[in-house]
Amino acid sequence: MPYAYLGPEGTFCQAALRAVDPDADPLPCPTIQSALAAVRQGTAERAVVPIESSVEGVVTATLDELAAGTDLVIVAELQIPIAFALLGRPGTVPGDIKTVGGHPQAMPQCRSWLAANLPQAEWAPVASNAEAARQTADGRLDAALAGASTADRYGLEVLAPGVHDRANAVTRFVVVARHGPLPARTGTDRTSLAAFLAEDRAGALLQILTEFAVRGINLTTIQSRPTGDRLGQYYFFVDCEGHVDDARVGEALMGLRRVCAEVHFLGSYARCDEGATTHVRPGTSDAEFAAAAAWLGRLRFGRP
Repeated sequence: MPYAYLGPEGTFCQAALRAVDPDADPLPCPTIQSALAAVRQGTAERAVVPIESSVEGVVTATLDELAAGTDLVIVAELQIPIAFALLGRPGTVPGDIKTVGGHPQAMPQCRSWLAANLPQAEWAPVASNAEAARQTADGRLDAALAGASTADRYGLEVLAPGVHDRANAVTRFVVVARHGPLPARTGTDRTSLAAFLAEDRAGALLQILTEFAVRGINLTTIQSRPTGDRLGQYYFFVDCEGHVDDARVGEALMGLRRVCAEVHFLGSYARCDEGATTHVRPGTSDAEFAAAAAWLGRLRFGRP
């Protein structure tokens, strides 16, 4: 079965797919939502989608689509360096450029360059950077922000290389599959979940954070998102260090399940951060949780 990704051909998402599995049968999809829907519907085995930019933060379309159900989990992640070029039809000069298109996350990564070099150009957000290149090729846009390697694919020229404002920008991509056996824990893992508040009240977020803090679990991402039901109704997307098979993480999830209206488990998988380490605070190791549970068992049976 194919792997779905945010297309068309030439996106950074396709580059991430190739890094995950060079032999995978690629299935380009017009949106992140449709890529994940292909997995849900069984027309793709897995999907590779962006989840976080080092410049612009989380990709909300991915968060909301994952949080919308309980049938998908993240099974792997990877980081891809992001470098933008300005692409245009052959013969295009700066004065010809009235519209520049790209993925919504592309413009913030090139904001200063655009302001300095194309202040007159109107920004046109599209579903992906490769789609912007395709629309430039057929005349709907004057130029696109995309990877330089995308130019040949659509018959375009690199009008300006290296237009990104930060040379070390990366995007984190995740591999998403239907629920099944989880990846084994490696000791350097990440767990993702969506926690839905039981009610909007003072201290609700603190109650969620406390479940992690008292067990010494470091959060790598926390993002509030509207549920879409009504104003003031939110869920929290959380990435934390550790694997659901770790006692401290499992107990934190049980704690959340008690205090939240819903908790959607979105996967435990190996972290891709270079040099990443998971710090286990004294008193929160699996052995110490097991010893404490054994002590409680002896108390209950009258054998302290």
